[in-house]
Amino acid sequence: MSDKVSISYGEITSEMAIVPATEGPSGIDISKLIATTGLSSFDQGFVNTSSTKSAITFIDGEKGILRHRGYPIEQLAEGKSYLEVSYLLVYGELPSAAEAEIFHGKLREASPISKQLLSLIGSFDPTAHPMTVLSSAVSALAASETGLLDPKNPEQVEAATISLLGKMPVITAAIHRTLMGKDPLAPNLELSLIDDFLRMTFGEEGQSWKSNDVVTGALDTLLLLHADHEQNCSTSTVRLVGSSGANLFASIASGINALSGPLHGGANEAVLDMLNLISSSGDSVEQYVARVKNKEDGIRLMGFGHRVYKSFDPRAKIVKAHADKVLTELGVKDPLLDIAKELEAAALRDEYFSERKLYPNVDFYTGVIYKAMEFPPRMFTPLFALGRLPGWIAHWREQNLDTSTRIGRPQQVYVGPNQRSI
Repeated sequence: MSDKVSISYGEITSEMAIVPATEGPSGIDISKLIATTGLSSFDQGFVNTSSTKSAITFIDGEKGILRHRGYPIEQLAEGKSYLEVSYLLVYGELPSAAEAEIFHGKLREASPISKQLLSLIGSFDPTAHPMTVLSSAVSALAASETGLLDPKNPEQVEAATISLLGKMPVITAAIHRTLMGKDPLAPNLELSLIDDFLRMTFGEEGQSWKSNDVVTGALDTLLLLHADHEQNCSTSTVRLVGSSGANLFASIASGINALSGPLHGGANEAVLDMLNLISSSGDSVEQYVARVKNKEDGIRLMGFGHRVYKSFDPRAKIVKAHADKVLTELGVKDPLLDIAKELEAAALRDEYFSERKLYPNVDFYTGVIYKAMEFPPRMFTPLFALGRLPGWIAHWREQNLDTSTRIGRPQQVYVGPNQRSI
C-alpha cells in the first residue's frame, strides 16, 4: 500500500504523506495543502480531521473499544483506582505500589487551598452554576501559584500537575458546600483522596467521618471512567489554548468552560431530567419511546448514542453494575432507576434505535448514582470535570513536550460578501 495520497485539482497534482497509526485510521498530512493547491480542507466540527498525534487514549467506536495507554477500560475499572489511572495517563505507565503511595502522598500534601481562594469561591451568588465557580477558581490558582506557570520548565510543570490534581477535589467540595450555604471543610490528609472528597462534601465540622467502601469505590470508578476520552471538545480546547504557550492552570480552566456546555458535560443531568419527565407525566416507558420515535417537540432519548461509539459504550456496562450496588447499599429505592432499566430494555429491543446505533452511553446511569449519593444535579458536571482532570493534564503535557507543536489556527471557508464600497 502506498505511503502517499495524490490530490488533483485542475492541472495541479499534490502528493500528501500518510501519517501511520498504530491502531485506527491513519492520517493524510495536509499541512501543505493550501501552499500546493490553493485549497483548504473543509471539515465542519473537525470530525474527520486529526489535529494531533497522541499516545494516550485509543477508541474504536464501531467495536466499543476504549484503551488508556494500551490498557482496556474494563481491566482498569476492575483492577485499578482513579489515582492509578491518573498516574498512567500523566506519566505513561501504571505505578508500582510504592510509586502509587508516593504519588498519593504528594497529592495529599498539595491539597490545601488558601483562604483567598476560599474567599473567592464564597463571593459568588448562590445561584451561580458550580462550573462557573470551578473555572474561576482554577484560573485564580495561576495568581497564587505564580512560580508554576512556565510551560517550558519541567519542574514547574510537574509541580503544577501535582497542585491541580491535589487541589481540584478540595475546590469542588468547597464549591458544593458554599453554594449549599455551608462552610467548607479543610482536607484531612490521613484519608484517601476520594474518601476525603466525600467527607469534605457531606461531612460536618467536628464530627468523625464514617466511610462507606461501596460508595467510595463507586465514585472512584465513576471518576476513573471519565478520566480521558481522546480528542473530545474539552480536551481539544485544553490543547488549543495550551498551544499558545498558556500555562497549565489557564488551559485547564478553558477545558472546564468547554465541558460546561450541555452538549458535552451536561448529558448526565439531562438524563435525570428525562427520567423525571417520564415519572411525572404518567406515561409508560413504551408511550415515551413512541413519542421519541414520533419526534415530538422537546421529547428526546437522552443518554443514548454517542459521537464516537456506534455500538455499546464500554463504560456504560460498568456504570450500570454500580447503580444497583450503590442503591442497594444505601437503601435507596429510586423509581428513576426502574424507569431507566425499562427504558434501556425497550430501546434495545426496538429496531428503530438499533438501526440508528443508539445504545446507552456512560451518562445514562451516572446521574442516578450521583443522585443516590445525594449530589444535587448541578454538581454532576463538576464531578465530570474532576474525573476528566488527569486526561486534560496528560494531553497538555504531551503537547507541551512535542517539538512539532504549532499554535492552533484553523482555516475557514469565507462565504461573506465580496469587497464593497461605502
